[in-house]
Amino acid sequence: MLRSEFEWLLDRTLSPNLFKDYAPNGLQVEGKAEIKRVVTGVTACQALIEAAIDYQADAIFVHHGYFWKNEAPQIVGMKYRRVSALIKNDINLYGYHLPLDAHPVFGNNAGLADAIGLTDRSPLQPSLPLEQSIGLVGRLGKPIEADAFKVLVEQAVQRDILFEVVNDKAIQKVALCTGGAQGYIEQAAKLGADVYITGEVSEQTIHIAREMGIHFVAAGHHATERFGAKAIAEFLSNEHGLDAVFVDIDSPA
Repeated sequence: MLRSEFEWLLDRTLSPNLFKDYAPNGLQVEGKAEIKRVVTGVTACQALIEAAIDYQADAIFVHHGYFWKNEAPQIVGMKYRRVSALIKNDINLYGYHLPLDAHPVFGNNAGLADAIGLTDRSPLQPSLPLEQSIGLVGRLGKPIEADAFKVLVEQAVQRDILFEVVNDKAIQKVALCTGGAQGYIEQAAKLGADVYITGEVSEQTIHIAREMGIHFVAAGHHATERFGAKAIAEFLSNEHGLDAVFVDIDSPA
């Protein structure tokens, strides 16, 4: 597949034009004109680049790419080592941030919702359609107690979680937004969710949870955002015949 066709496929699938993002979505570093082998991952760290070099990949697809708003523009130090490794090995780098969070099939939020069995999904941001909302709300098939819910989420993200249980209310209505989205907890509470799941926690988040009566889960930024890159690898492989693999460079954050 030509590089231009590959980017067209990704843009058609993920619709980056619908989002005002913090970094450019799409091709960030140009490499080979033809793409056959693809490595996907959460973050374009040096370890993922080295894994792509070992795999002889033509392209890397990530959720967290480069050139973030307000970051220093100079390509020096760590940034130089990363970019130079891509250029020297003629590897294309594609990054899709908010579009990969929000996609209703391949997105991080959708993947986490699938893993815990949420149905009747609606946007966490009610003014937006589900495919543009940064976060979603859904329901479990039946109410479950906090202890059982903790096990369910830990199985989904494959790690221990921080779980602030604020009352003895069973859980059925679940709001979630993967990554560093702890700031949406008040919105989740206003929508009547029993629990809010995200990746990270701030000190004030726990107080908000207690005072607004909503259980809170911080399940890991990296852990909650593996779903999208993994789904894209499967999509490229199963539906478009590319040699695509997801490589998980673990992070405890």
